[in-house]
Amino acid sequence: MLDLYYWPTPNGHKITIFLEEAGLAYRIIPVNIGRGEQFAPDFLAIAPNNRMPALVDPDVDGEPIHLFESGAILQYLAEKTGRFLPADVRPRFTVLQWLYWQMAGLGPMAGQNHHFARYAPEKIPYAIERYVRETGRLYGVLDRRLAESRFVGGLEYSIADMACYPWIVPYRDQQQDLEAFTHLKRWFTEIAARPAVVRAYEVGARIRSDNTLDEEARRHLFGQDRRP
Repeated sequence: MLDLYYWPTPNGHKITIFLEEAGLAYRIIPVNIGRGEQFAPDFLAIAPNNRMPALVDPDVDGEPIHLFESGAILQYLAEKTGRFLPADVRPRFTVLQWLYWQMAGLGPMAGQNHHFARYAPEKIPYAIERYVRETGRLYGVLDRRLAESRFVGGLEYSIADMACYPWIVPYRDQQQDLEAFTHLKRWFTEIAARPAVVRAYEVGARIRSDNTLDEEARRHLFGQDRRP
């Protein structure tokens, strides 16, 4: 059974989506990032960047394998199961380039959008506008891609869709209007209706019960120089 160190963040949702889609047996080990549990030595031994999620596969050639970074975990699970990542080189790297696009662009920019618009103690108009506009630009990139392809990575549902979808879910918080992105909205609606995606978000909802953004949570989440 796989051990998933998890909190219901967009990056955490990516992995539960894959696990539910593939029907893999897994155990959730909650790591409450609002209470600083991501700085615990046991967690840092698996995920040295103290971010969600992390995965432990207990028996790979007789030894456990520890993984952090959601994109690497998705690729690992796809290769382990032979699912959601094409074997042929052209479609495979089409999927991978969109996975890396999400990891390097959509996730970080939307994350900054969330921070400055919702959580920063001081409202900085330049920063808010900068990241709202950049998020909108990236939505446009994705919309144009989905105008020519049913799914992000091509004709088949893949880890690229699993990576992108959780970062579009909070589109209202990102000050984006899905009505302005016709093809993105079509894709978003289709992914949201998948039974495995629904189940994955139900997992997150059950764990999210202790997610109060109090001063302790702000200190853990937004401390500039936190050391374990």
